[in-house]
Amino acid sequence: MASQLLQHRSKFRRQQLHVAGQLVRLSTLVKTHQKTYFILSLGGPSSTTAPMPVIVQIPNQLVWHHALRPNCSYVLTNLQISTIRGFSRRIWTTTPSSDLMSLDPEHIQEFNVEELVSETVPNPLPVPSSSQQHCNSTRTVRMLSYQGTVTKVLNGPAGLYELDGQLCLCLAYQQLPNNGRTVRPGVQLELQDVHFFQSVGGVPMLVPCLRGTVLLRVFSQQESPKQSSHSYCGVVVHLRLLLERHLGLSLYLWTAKALEEITSKLCPRLLRHHQLLQSSSSGSAGVGELLLAPTLDALAPPGRPIRNVYQEILEDPHHCPLQEYSVLQPPCSFPALATFKEDGQHRAWAIFDPVTLLPLPEVTYLSSCVLNSRLAWSWVCFSPSDFKPPPVLLGVLVASSHRGWLQLRDQSGSLPCLPLPKPSQAFIDPRLIGSLVRVEQFQLVVEREVKSNFPSWKELGMPEFIQERGTNIYVLFSLDDALIVPIPSAYSGHPATQGPQAKFPHLEGPPKGQSRLLLLSHKECLMKRNYQSSQGDGPLPPKHTLSFHVSGTWLGGIQRKDGDDWGLPEPLGDENQDQKVFLLFFGPSIRWFEFLHPGQQYRLIIPDPSQPPSLLEEGDSSPLSQRILELTGYTSCLIVQNDWILEPGNPQGIPGMLGISKGLSESSLTEILSGSSPGSFVSFSAEILSRTLCVPFSGTSQQGNSQASQHGVKLTVALDAANSASRIPIDVYIEAPHPPLPLGLLPGTRVYFQQLERRVSRFQNVYCRFLPSSYLRILCFPSEAPVSSSLPHVYLAELQGDSPGLTQAIASCHVVSVLSVQLFWICAHCTSICVQGQCSRQGPPCPTLAAVSQANIRLLVEDGTAEAVVTCTNQQVAVALGLCPTEWDSLMELVRGPGKVALHITRAGARPEFTGETDDSLMLFLQTLCASSSVLRPVLLTFELERKPTRVMPLEPPRLHRFQFGEIPVLTHMVSRLNLSCLSLGEPEPPHILSS
Repeated sequence: MASQLLQHRSKFRRQQLHVAGQLVRLSTLVKTHQKTYFILSLGGPSSTTAPMPVIVQIPNQLVWHHALRPNCSYVLTNLQISTIRGFSRRIWTTTPSSDLMSLDPEHIQEFNVEELVSETVPNPLPVPSSSQQHCNSTRTVRMLSYQGTVTKVLNGPAGLYELDGQLCLCLAYQQLPNNGRTVRPGVQLELQDVHFFQSVGGVPMLVPCLRGTVLLRVFSQQESPKQSSHSYCGVVVHLRLLLERHLGLSLYLWTAKALEEITSKLCPRLLRHHQLLQSSSSGSAGVGELLLAPTLDALAPPGRPIRNVYQEILEDPHHCPLQEYSVLQPPCSFPALATFKEDGQHRAWAIFDPVTLLPLPEVTYLSSCVLNSRLAWSWVCFSPSDFKPPPVLLGVLVASSHRGWLQLRDQSGSLPCLPLPKPSQAFIDPRLIGSLVRVEQFQLVVEREVKSNFPSWKELGMPEFIQERGTNIYVLFSLDDALIVPIPSAYSGHPATQGPQAKFPHLEGPPKGQSRLLLLSHKECLMKRNYQSSQGDGPLPPKHTLSFHVSGTWLGGIQRKDGDDWGLPEPLGDENQDQKVFLLFFGPSIRWFEFLHPGQQYRLIIPDPSQPPSLLEEGDSSPLSQRILELTGYTSCLIVQNDWILEPGNPQGIPGMLGISKGLSESSLTEILSGSSPGSFVSFSAEILSRTLCVPFSGTSQQGNSQASQHGVKLTVALDAANSASRIPIDVYIEAPHPPLPLGLLPGTRVYFQQLERRVSRFQNVYCRFLPSSYLRILCFPSEAPVSSSLPHVYLAELQGDSPGLTQAIASCHVVSVLSVQLFWICAHCTSICVQGQCSRQGPPCPTLAAVSQANIRLLVEDGTAEAVVTCTNQQVAVALGLCPTEWDSLMELVRGPGKVALHITRAGARPEFTGETDDSLMLFLQTLCASSSVLRPVLLTFELERKPTRVMPLEPPRLHRFQFGEIPVLTHMVSRLNLSCLSLGEPEPPHILSS
């Protein structure tokens, strides 16, 4: 056969040629949108002979790919020289008349491939150095051949397999026929020219590129692993991402793992496999691509140059995406929500330390009741940077019909969430329910509730005194930081591109029936109420069920469906009649709770055409609604059914109907503090300063983790005062029974309250109560890095006046005298005086013998403009007396014997009055110390007004005071002394010396 070919060699030299040689390289079968082809390389007998590449792209010749074997000799007839777009060199290509034949080894020497190339190809290919040497010189990646058996399918859609139980094989960079379904355990593969990675994630890996070859040597008799047919639909999205974004090996492996995590989170109960993993028929990105796009855009942005597959296969030195391997830290993960909640809860309790929550030395002065009350509630906030790798929250947004909260849900569970559109904006669009939400920037909040019985601060390190623990965990995020992906229909194959239009599951297509626009004016809180509803023949008994009310005004008449839009409103019977409506939500309809806010417009839709036409006018005729109409005076009362729909209202297009925008109503500062009588209602926005559980001291049992819901909370909030740098604190009590408490009530959060009851305490301080008719809305989340505002430096005379102003400030003062000092020891349990370390209470002995010290001192200070009486407590007393910690501890040990020592000075120059059974030496020491220059000295005082702006008591008017200067009497007006509470005492700043 060879001799016959040689006889005809000159005949085809000018037109078509025959090439023979040993097959040294066989590329994969490449499929593009234009054609399918493969490239083989024939080499001559000499080791220095350059391999002759030949491209095969004739359709009926593609079957040769299955018959060719490396290291065997072949003859290709009737070849021609062609050029390829994007490739600079010329290349042999087959013609429709080309044939493939085997060549006997004895005839190999008769063909001189170098001669054929030099005589025929105008631009011959140079003889390159070995590609293996190039890879070794520049990368740790080598190219080799390997033959082994598949022992496990690691990730079929991603093309990951295990070879011989010790190697990982990645076939993603090859285009295997039939999506690689023939590669299963037991198959023997021969790999030619594949990349070898020493360690990727601790496992050696073989990865063939387009230049390499994967040959099936032995079929497997084992059964295929139990994988559904949809397991391989993911090849579409894997291949699309790999090719379009030029993914390197590390990034591709992370992409495959991320898609596996997302699939296990969502499929098949929340999303079909083909909906997640396949691209749409129109070529737009599928759900899986949309979820990975934000991360891939930063690591492998789209729009990169199109890969030149010819160059990757043909050129030497060889270069392909696999040679750009580098170690990649996982950019993020997609954990299951149940696992993420468990991890957050574990982290929160791992850092729970009562000693850090109650720092020294303050905790040493607390009684056991106050100490345990301080530990009853605490919170910790985690950001994504606290986790490695940073988690990305992914789930379907659902509304709970049991708690009224919004939740992110996947197949593992649900995570309560609180989304905000923008600061001070309300979340009013329920059409987002049922959409996929992807969040990278969030705050994971873990609220910890503890029931403890620590006897004193000395036992804080003993966990056996903690009786019960409870956890409330949820996530805060902004909708601006979230990616909203509507879940596609099970039959569409791709998501809609018009934005989030996902409805509740019972809706198919645009709603029909009747609707009416509503302006919401008031919303009551979510709590359990007793309702009596009618069902069947007669009314049912009252039932304790979770519910809430809203009230508002109809905007126009009933509208009916007209094509894809709503028709004009029907005329009203009496346009002058008040169109107020009262809506009642209970049962499954409480899912609308988070979307309804006063001042917003909504469209109430009854999708069932069989409902009475006048239902939106007359309301439900049940005894419950009739009773509500009698009590409230509304013209219509509706019990919202499970299938009714609420959407954001849009009055545009209705003649005579203008958009009504109603802002949040707020009471003035005068109305809140002094203008209204007790029992009135006020509304305001404020920032939460602190949150405390209202736990009773004794006699009340606590069950489980429901301390907050059983006993309520006290929120100390700060009101903004006009023309003042300070803010006015006021207490808001949310008492039982108001479960569940709203999410996000954390220090630093800005909240709007509506219809709070204003009350005045027995100490004449103003506070507010949250009633069942009150409304609360989170305006903005607490900042991760709160800005510390410095207190103003003032003169004491500036604090005189009856208008709300500064509550905390700094003043440079001089201590004029000490008015009183009290030092004592009390029982940590009952707060009775302890004499010789023993509780003096008469009756049953206390369960603990621990005693804690207490101290307070009253100082008269002045700064040249006014006088003030400053009260210092506990550790501040040691600073006021100028004692170091050792001296202070020694003094308190001397007081332990009598239990209490007090010194009072009624007026300047008067003899001190002592209280307590002690020796004269201790009394003389206190008297001398209080009159010494170490106490009567200049100080830098940080204080707050003891007469708070929330106290309604009037100020004392200025009084006449007589001074005697020698023989001249002086009579002048003196303002009343200020009463201040010390926050801290410090040494004054030294005066600045001006240089000449």
